[in-house]
Amino acid sequence: MTPEEFPKAFAAAFATQDWAALRALLVADAQVVTLTGGSADDAVQAGKLFEQEFAGIFAAVRLVTGRTRVRELGPGLSIVHQRFVVMGARDETGRDLPRFGAAVTAVMLETAQGWLAVSLTLSSLT
Repeated sequence: MTPEEFPKAFAAAFATQDWAALRALLVADAQVVTLTGGSADDAVQAGKLFEQEFAGIFAAVRLVTGRTRVRELGPGLSIVHQRFVVMGARDETGRDLPRFGAAVTAVMLETAQGWLAVSLTLSSLT
């Protein structure tokens, strides 16, 4: 996977609520912040956090990709900024929430296993 392919892989894993696939996009000691404000200090914690969110607010979520920007920061280091429209999120009562904008920013490092995120931040957009 290249940094340019990361947004599609991320959106596909998110849409299928595949927390293991999301975890596989991260280095072992990745820092992750999720849309709900959850924070993880490694890939295992991030996987558990995604799993919890997929059992709740994001059980039926879909991400529609928008603008992508990839910047090479140096050899083997890039930053990816991807905008999404989030559809199908639900509140604690199971009621559909209005769709909203979000962005994922990932600092990507080329490793022996391919390009992986060392930092991943999801944030809502207004």
